[in-house]
Amino acid sequence: MKILLIFFTFYLISGAVRCFSVTGYSGGSVLVDSGRSSPNNNHYLQKQTRGKWDIIIDNKKQDQWINKGRYTLYLNKNRNVMLLIRELNTQDSGRYRIRLSGSAFIEIYLGVEDDSCCSMSKRVEAKKERTSIFSCEYSQNHINNPKIIFKEGNGSIDEIINSTWKKGRFSMYERRNQNYITVVISAVTPDDGGVYLCGVQINTLSYSYFIITTVHLHVIAKVGVSRVSGYSGGGLMIKCEHPQYKTKPKYICKESDGCSERKNPGVQDEWMENGDVSLYDDTRAGVLMVFFRELKAADAGTYRCGVNVSHYTERFTELQLNVKHDEKYLQMVTESAHFGEEINITCQIPEHNVYFCKEDDNHICQNISSSKVTQMNGSSVKNKKRVFVISNVSVRDAGVYWCGAETRDTYLTFIFLNSKIQLNITMPPVVRHEGESAEIICPYDSIYKSKSKSLCKGKCSTRDRNTLNETVREEKETKTDRLTLNDDVTASVFTGTITGLTAEDAGKYWCAVTLERDLNYLYTHLIVIMNEELNLTKYEGDDVSIQCKHQDEDQKSFCKAHEASMCVKDGVSLETIRDDRFSFSDEASTGVFTVNITDLREEDSGIYWCGAQVIRKVHLNVSKEKDRNFSMIIIISVCVILLLIGGFTLTVWKLRHKRRGITSASDKRKRKKNTMSLCADSRCDSLSDPGTAQMNSNDDLPTIPSDGLLYTAVSFQKREESLSDATVRFSKNEIHSDYTTIN
Repeated sequence: MKILLIFFTFYLISGAVRCFSVTGYSGGSVLVDSGRSSPNNNHYLQKQTRGKWDIIIDNKKQDQWINKGRYTLYLNKNRNVMLLIRELNTQDSGRYRIRLSGSAFIEIYLGVEDDSCCSMSKRVEAKKERTSIFSCEYSQNHINNPKIIFKEGNGSIDEIINSTWKKGRFSMYERRNQNYITVVISAVTPDDGGVYLCGVQINTLSYSYFIITTVHLHVIAKVGVSRVSGYSGGGLMIKCEHPQYKTKPKYICKESDGCSERKNPGVQDEWMENGDVSLYDDTRAGVLMVFFRELKAADAGTYRCGVNVSHYTERFTELQLNVKHDEKYLQMVTESAHFGEEINITCQIPEHNVYFCKEDDNHICQNISSSKVTQMNGSSVKNKKRVFVISNVSVRDAGVYWCGAETRDTYLTFIFLNSKIQLNITMPPVVRHEGESAEIICPYDSIYKSKSKSLCKGKCSTRDRNTLNETVREEKETKTDRLTLNDDVTASVFTGTITGLTAEDAGKYWCAVTLERDLNYLYTHLIVIMNEELNLTKYEGDDVSIQCKHQDEDQKSFCKAHEASMCVKDGVSLETIRDDRFSFSDEASTGVFTVNITDLREEDSGIYWCGAQVIRKVHLNVSKEKDRNFSMIIIISVCVILLLIGGFTLTVWKLRHKRRGITSASDKRKRKKNTMSLCADSRCDSLSDPGTAQMNSNDDLPTIPSDGLLYTAVSFQKREESLSDATVRFSKNEIHSDYTTIN
């Protein structure tokens, strides 16, 4: 009785539970046919981990086909429960349970082994209407097992062919000595694309499973071939048109890379960067635009410009790109325009269909269709010219423009960009004297109001940026020693104020908006006028040399204008002066250049500004030759009058001198007598000058003074023995004084 009960219990359990084991190989897949049908779709998949059953798939929606990562649970045509586990690894080993209706379930033990036979899934390309061949390897352990090929469909895995029969365009060949099977598909159609499962079938009485190698077959249809040549350094825009597949994802890839790296924008209706190429998938027109910003020799090769019709079906045009190198072909110029004025941009393009575009913040050259831009035709000997006129220039017009030619063949449209024009906007110059303050006003486009701004001097590219101070953002103020930045987002203007100007502050200042790449196409000149001026007076026919200071060897100017600010816009550079009378010599090491003007004329008179950003005011006055003669006559006349006055004065002086001489002689005789009486004392000898003693001994003194000048010297020397009673005090050092009288 007990034996019968045990047998009955085992029978119930065996009816509710089915247990079996399967083997798979690392890198491959396994497809299990449980051999049990399910009355409904209410089933789920679990895996035992550390004694606990974790749910992998919970079919709450009761779908017949459900995917979860590498796991697929579905019902086949016979409503048998099927389990597919892809790309196995050793961690997948363990116990699995498929819950059926009620208390019934299927328990599977999966073992994963390593074998070089089975690898990860592979990708195979098949060309439309051609024959496609791919192979699948299997383990030596299953050489005698039947082979079978499945294909995944929408919610199903259908058997295509096995080793015992073939079906239509599909056939299979097995090479047992090499352990692989070959699948051949003739006259490939787009519908043949998809996922193929090459299986080795292991059958038992109640269940079966398949050891699978996965093949992804992509069917590609080449619709045509286009050839194009570009020039190194230039730009190239390619338009790949797929009007019948507007919303399908589009791509471009290079065949030398096996098209493994497919450049796809990922986001439709928006420019995206992919390496050195920018892409735009236009779903409204069904066009993929590919923009090579700067062609290089490495860009040459064969490309596919295609569309993914389905996940495994593609259509493409083959593009053969050749990149040439010709320095004469690529033109790069810089133009400057003033606010509110008009600028002409000339393009020399041999083709008729001229393309004119402007780079945006992402370096994409967008075609210009603006009422501000007009096109005029011109002509030249070799090339046809197009002149694009931009009127009423504003801040928004600053940037990089390209001129190119648009051509079209059967399958693609090409736009060659060979002339690069950088348009800078010039603000009115700021002219101040030494010691004053200067305001540099920088307007900007309102779309950049939330971006940070900065002011930089000299070279302001991203690579060698020379920012004066920290950037300013959103109406904040930053301040350093002498510089203050203030951003007024309401007026879309930021202002830099520099106080206490010196010669070093002069130069070119750029107004920059700081983005992922800096926008700095707006500049002004700060001119510092030295306080010291130079005044020159010359006559017609004379020559003059004027020394000027400069900071930049390439920027030297000598300008004639009433105001210094006029010289920045309309000033005459020395290199452009057409008058042969003007020349200059430069001493770069000293920072000085000399302006030489020969054969001066009266019209050369005026105010000149000499230098570059640091300038000196020069007043030059050139008089006529007759003014020179008249002046000489006046000078000679004045000299003659002065000589006459001098002669008359000398004559009067001599007459007066004679009268004084007679009076002086009589006075001397009187003094002589007085002296003789005073010198009766012996001390008189010690006070007498030798010259005086000599005169006293001579009775025949002249009574009429000489006509020449008379010099008399009196010398006092210290003799203490003869001055003992004197009131004069001498120091111990010798005292010697000379007195000279000139009559």
